[in-house]
Amino acid sequence: MKVSLTHVPHIATRIAVDLSRSGLVTMTKGLESTAKEAEKVLAANIKKEIALEEKVKEIVNANEEQIDFYLADERQLFFMIKKKLAPQYGVVLSYEDRYSDIAHQILDELYEEDLINYDVSENRIKNIIYDAITGSIADSSEIEAAVFQKIKSYKRNLIPGTDEYEIVYEKLYKDELLRRGMA
Repeated sequence: MKVSLTHVPHIATRIAVDLSRSGLVTMTKGLESTAKEAEKVLAANIKKEIALEEKVKEIVNANEEQIDFYLADERQLFFMIKKKLAPQYGVVLSYEDRYSDIAHQILDELYEEDLINYDVSENRIKNIIYDAITGSIADSSEIEAAVFQKIKSYKRNLIPGTDEYEIVYEKLYKDELLRRGMA
């Protein structure tokens, strides 16, 4: 699943909490500092993908006439261009590989910034971070599904993309996080 910037604080917090609970890591400056550093790495990675997708959109839009003329599948073309440009932007497209890479980057930053100490192999710590990322993403999918169901049950029809929809979505998302003990 693709991660959005709105999910980053929740994922970063989960990383810090999971590291703390593991018993394998000593946090030198607390949960908040650890979460902030993880948040920086996650946000930077997502921003790289956003920049890549903007470039791909530019290319697709610039060649729209040819795409229409040849009756090309625009979505498939978008992915092919994205795949070709991904290495230039430092974006790993395979989610499993990407989350593993991000986990390594987070571990490196936490160690470099002297936010954590550990006496076990780096791989064990990286796996805790990786599991926190993937677990948080799975939880986000469940939470989003629950939020969409609640929005559907509203008497008034909320239109996705409108300010009202976004406000209601954010409120319900936060409520669902609280209900599950994740915030």
